[in-house]
Amino acid sequence: MAALFGARVRRLRTAAGLTQAELGDRTHVVSTRITQVERASGAKPTLDLARALDAALGADELLVELWPHVYREAFPDWSRKFMEYSERAVAVREYAAHVVPGLLQTGDYARAVLSVGRTLGSEEQLEERVALRLGRQERLGMPGRPELWAVLDEAVLRRPVGGPAVMREQLERLLGTRAERHITVQVLPFDQGEHEVMGGSLTVLTMPDGSEVAYTEGAHYGQLIEDPDEVRDFALTYDRLRAAALPPLMSLDMIRSVMEDNHRGANVPSRSERRRLAQEQLQQSGGRQLRGGGRRVPGGRRPGP
Repeated sequence: MAALFGARVRRLRTAAGLTQAELGDRTHVVSTRITQVERASGAKPTLDLARALDAALGADELLVELWPHVYREAFPDWSRKFMEYSERAVAVREYAAHVVPGLLQTGDYARAVLSVGRTLGSEEQLEERVALRLGRQERLGMPGRPELWAVLDEAVLRRPVGGPAVMREQLERLLGTRAERHITVQVLPFDQGEHEVMGGSLTVLTMPDGSEVAYTEGAHYGQLIEDPDEVRDFALTYDRLRAAALPPLMSLDMIRSVMEDNHRGANVPSRSERRRLAQEQLQQSGGRQLRGGGRRVPGGRRPGP
């Protein structure tokens, strides 16, 4: 992809009748940097440089659209493949153990999370990663958007990533999902104890043809699972987590309580009490399924109580 990007720059520059030095002047870099870009050598182009080249060459966003593919080449093969799967998925089911999933992060929250990465080299690289993460969220507002089901460990709500103001904004974003029919958020409370994905996160993607892939991630590693039998096991694991979590409406109430700092030290309702409250919520909403839409869970599964 870096070679393709460089070839496009060279073709556009030649068509515009510019030398490398002239293009460097217009984009505020030295001519040798343009040479590196065109030859796909040296450091990969930054997002800011892609934007500058687009503007200088009148490329109508072509180079900016190519840039994420160039950027991904810095990731391991399995990570790039997972990104490609994610972009085509019709349903995304996530369990997050430590931080809010990237598809639901605010800009400041994402910046705080990404700023502690071991491979972070500069402020410029940080902003590129934030831009790329927020860019992936745009698909949630497009036609053909995927169904997103996120189960958050209670620790995700309790850890003040980025400080109180950033965390409050992030919790408000989670509360806002109630109005987004294609997004469901549940909270797995501490009182559920141990479970099969402790210490890591899990994502199960459903593709347009109905096939599924899974992805597990720890602090410094990730694993893409494509074998159908293994994926089926991970999908079942996810369903168990979803069944153990608070129902969606109660989950939103808990998020609101944490945000307002009224939940600190309070006891999570017992399982029998949660079942009773969940039934009351269903009756109050006219007996509709969970969040009122009567929607089936992606893959035909329904969450437990």
